[in-house]
Amino acid sequence: MSASKNKVENNVRAGEELDMAVLNPWLKQAIGGISGEPSVVQYSGGASNWTYCLTYPERDVVLRRAPAGTKAKGAHDMGREHRLQAALKPVYSYVPEMLAHCDDSLIGTEFYVMEKVNGIIPRTNMPRSLKLDPMQTKALCTNFLDSLIELHKVDYQQAGLAHLAKGEGYMQRQIQGWCQRYSKAKTWNVPSAHKIMAWLEDNMPSKENICLTHNDYRLDNVVLSKDDPTQIIAVLDWELATLGDPMMDLGNSLAYWVQADDDFFARKARRQPTHLPGMLTRQQVIDYYQERTSWGAADMRFYEVYGLFRLAGILQQIYYRYHHKQTTNPAFKHFWLFVHYFLDRCKKVIK
Repeated sequence: MSASKNKVENNVRAGEELDMAVLNPWLKQAIGGISGEPSVVQYSGGASNWTYCLTYPERDVVLRRAPAGTKAKGAHDMGREHRLQAALKPVYSYVPEMLAHCDDSLIGTEFYVMEKVNGIIPRTNMPRSLKLDPMQTKALCTNFLDSLIELHKVDYQQAGLAHLAKGEGYMQRQIQGWCQRYSKAKTWNVPSAHKIMAWLEDNMPSKENICLTHNDYRLDNVVLSKDDPTQIIAVLDWELATLGDPMMDLGNSLAYWVQADDDFFARKARRQPTHLPGMLTRQQVIDYYQERTSWGAADMRFYEVYGLFRLAGILQQIYYRYHHKQTTNPAFKHFWLFVHYFLDRCKKVIK
C-alpha cells in the first residue's frame, strides 16, 4: 500500500472515501494543469454535503458531493450549486471560481470541483496562533455583515440572475417547506412542533422583499485573509442560496449567533467564534444591518423564530439520517437534543 493511499484513508471518514482510481483521470482531463496522485483530506466541519481537499503538486482543488442516504427533495443539488456560483461570480467577487462539474455517471453521485481559496476559516474557535484584540474582532464582525449586505444589494435582474429561482412567494414557500421537512424527518424523540408551525403560518409579514440570499451565512462559511484576518476574501457553501427575503436570510444567521452570555446549550452548539470580545450581540447585529439597508422590521420575532425553527429542521434532517443508519458520523448522535433546545428557543421568542 502506497504512502499516498495511507494518507487518503487517514483523512477521510470510513465509508465516505472517493474512488480516486476513477476520479483522478477525469479531473486531469476536466481541469488540466494537474499531475500525479493527489492527497485527499475530508473537511470534518460539514454536516451536509461531503467536501474534500485534493492536493496536487501544482495546486489544491475542492470537491463537493452529496451525502449518502435519503435526501429531501431539492436538497444536495450539486448541479444547481455549481451553476448558481458560476452565475454569481461576475457580480459578487467573494464566490470561488468553479472548475468542473459531473453528473452521477462517474462515481454514482453528482459533484463539482472549485478553486481552493487559501486563507483562514473561523471555526468554533480562532486558530491559536491568531490573536485579535476587541477592535480587530469588531472590524471582522462588521466586515462579515457588510459582505452579507453587499450580496443583498446586488441588482440580480440587471446581472441577469432572475432565472435562479421563483423569487415572489418565497416566504410562504419557506414556511410550508420547512414545516413539511420537519414533520417528514420527525423521530420519536423530538416534539411535533405543531404550535410553532401554526404561529409561523399566522404571523408571516404582509410584505416581502426579494434579493440574492445565501441562507447559510456564518463565520465558518467565510475565508479570511492571512495578511489581514479582519478582511473577508471568500464566501463558501452556496447550497441553499437563492432569490429570497433578506430579513429571513438575516434570521438564519442570527439562529447560529452565540453570544458570550448565552446559556449552556447555546454555547455547546456554537460553531463560530461569535463569543469573542468585540463581536456584536444579536441585537447589535440587527441594528447594524437595519441602519445600512432599506429593509427592516419593527418586530423581528417572525424572522428570529423562522431562523431557529429552520435550524431545528436542519438538525433533525441530519439526525434522521443517523437514526436510520444512513450515516455513521458520531457527531450527529445527540442532534435530537439540540432540536429540543432550538424549538424551546422558538417558544421563548414567541412569548
